[in-house]
Amino acid sequence: QVQLVESGGGLVQAGGSLRLSCAASGIIFGLSTMDWYRQVPGKQRELVATIARNDNTNYADSVKGRFTISRDNAKNTVYLQMNSLKPEDTAVYYCHVPRSWSLRDDYWGQGTQVTVSS
Repeated sequence: QVQLVESGGGLVQAGGSLRLSCAASGIIFGLSTMDWYRQVPGKQRELVATIARNDNTNYADSVKGRFTISRDNAKNTVYLQMNSLKPEDTAVYYCHVPRSWSLRDDYWGQGTQVTVSS
């Protein structure tokens, strides 16, 4: 059974930092691409950052230079370090693992709320 459990969200002032964590189980973590998405009510879910199994990373233009995605394969955990937060970063953040040769379906975590006050 695949489980993705996020933690680390909360309320922070603009300019502050938060680190999100996503603990994965039920997948071959070290061979999996992992993503972070975010969603604001009434809008589509947006891809924020991706880390491949070879540690290659990609970011949405809106977060480049402020957010860093990383992984710890020994802990089956992916992180999203968010610095210089802005009110427009306010959203529910979701951990995601896409389908692959080793995973028939994609899976989502339950989400963690990040609120940035101005």
